[in-house]
Amino acid sequence: MTTTDLTGILVALVTPFTADGSEIDAVALDTHVDRLIREGAHGLVPGGSTGEFTTLTLDERKQLTELVVKAAGGRVPVVAGTGALSTRDAVELAAHAAQAGASALMVVPPFYDAVELSTFKELLREVHAASQLPIMFYNIPSASGLSLSPAEIASLAEVEGVRYLKDTSGDAVGLTELLQLHADRITAFNGWDTLTFYGLAAGAKGSVWGATNVIPELSRQLWDALAADGDLVRGRELWAKIYPICRLLEAHNYAAAVKTGMQLRGYATGPVRKPFALLDGEARAEFARLLRAAGVEVVD
Repeated sequence: MTTTDLTGILVALVTPFTADGSEIDAVALDTHVDRLIREGAHGLVPGGSTGEFTTLTLDERKQLTELVVKAAGGRVPVVAGTGALSTRDAVELAAHAAQAGASALMVVPPFYDAVELSTFKELLREVHAASQLPIMFYNIPSASGLSLSPAEIASLAEVEGVRYLKDTSGDAVGLTELLQLHADRITAFNGWDTLTFYGLAAGAKGSVWGATNVIPELSRQLWDALAADGDLVRGRELWAKIYPICRLLEAHNYAAAVKTGMQLRGYATGPVRKPFALLDGEARAEFARLLRAAGVEVVD
């Protein structure tokens, strides 16, 4: 288990499937993880939205965590997505992730029926008790129905183990408040693609970023320019290439769009699980055009 503090570009990892979508493609996953690490990713986040976790069985989610931890081989931290509809399943997944060697957990609130803040805090307490791992709160109110103010998000740190935030609210003002007023309580990562430049420039400790599956080299270059070197001019040059790609990803089913981009680059990924489908026609052609405009080689 890699236990260093989380920082940098954490890849919201896809889940490669076999051609018929029936199983996780362990070989493709291993190849992809190695590629991402070689291109400079600072960490991996399997089992989130980009990883189609809502289409995976509990056993598949455990398998995914095990495969990614093994593929990473201690080179970078693995933050296992363990959110679920019930506390029972969230606790089971958390305990398993700890046993499998994950470095931290990412926990989304139960969705469909929104929970209250106090209820969610109790869930987090049980998750930490079962795992003893650091927790990243996955803030995605559009999916969870739990809409929290920056102060309420910071209050989650009252729960032992809650240290990090993936902010997929799309609220730049709220993210700014978290960075400026609550950084001593919770460490914020941007999780909204088209706000990546802003988040890093504003001082976020990193980004949990699905686009990195497609453009790992550009993602790392953006981090280096903005966070490591403080080179705003270089960051703007890179962002002019990256932003149109992020905008396209957000305009479609996200996991489907990311996997389409990977296929355009020649990366094995398999389908998305039904009812969703990879992009085709004009959307696929537009994606290829944007990748080429960003200086990325397209093979399909």
